[in-house]
Amino acid sequence: MIKNQIVEGLEVYSCLPAKKSSRPPVLFIHGAFAGAWMWTETFMPFLADAGFPCYAVSLRGHGGSQGHEQMEWHSIADYVDDVGTIIDWLGETPVLVGHSMGGFIVQKFLERHETPGAALLCSVPPQGLIASQFHLMFQKPQLFAEINRIMAGDYTDTNTLREALFAGEVDEAMLAVWMSRMQAESHRAIWDMSMFSLPNLHAMHRPPMLILGAEHDVLVPAFLVQSTGHTYGLPVHIFRGMGHAVTHEKEWPLVAAMLRDWLEEIRP
Repeated sequence: MIKNQIVEGLEVYSCLPAKKSSRPPVLFIHGAFAGAWMWTETFMPFLADAGFPCYAVSLRGHGGSQGHEQMEWHSIADYVDDVGTIIDWLGETPVLVGHSMGGFIVQKFLERHETPGAALLCSVPPQGLIASQFHLMFQKPQLFAEINRIMAGDYTDTNTLREALFAGEVDEAMLAVWMSRMQAESHRAIWDMSMFSLPNLHAMHRPPMLILGAEHDVLVPAFLVQSTGHTYGLPVHIFRGMGHAVTHEKEWPLVAAMLRDWLEEIRP
């Protein structure tokens, strides 16, 4: 069962196993324009059924968390602090799972903190957003312009959302729900991910890491996921036929199952 509550101004969803488990908790961190809601219908119940206590936080200014009025000024460092706040509340350090911007936040968190494991799903690479922004601008200029409109707080349509996030068959009802929940993102955070606050690779702790990407991801292309793996000296897995929103592609259970199998190898 999914529950949600407010912890020091931050919205937190939880989904716990039916029986008490000795497995490490998992904390999910969403990407830009989204919130903790993106994990609640798929990955959280899937992993809770496998015995993992699951939590997801809406970063400040997102979802049901406080801070929407100051959205433009939130930094990546602020978001890292939010992760720390929830970990303090949990009372034990979870495995971190970050999607897109959330994966970048995980990398920044590792500059100062240790964790049993870190999974990066279609994550912004440690080199930042510049390469993906240029790739999108040249490959899909109309989509690039539309995403900039979203950044300015303008609403888009389902066709743009489908092109940006999905590659496979999409349920129209789910797509409509996604569009109703999408929101503006902090320009400051985007600039941080572009050039001003890139991960300090020499300072980072290196827990067990899982690096996953999607073949048809137009926002974080597969070649950039490969570069993340190369940076950390780790293999990557690219899921065929999927787009950026691997949590809601029709074959999302394949991604969740790989995450589950990796988690089962981690010892707290």
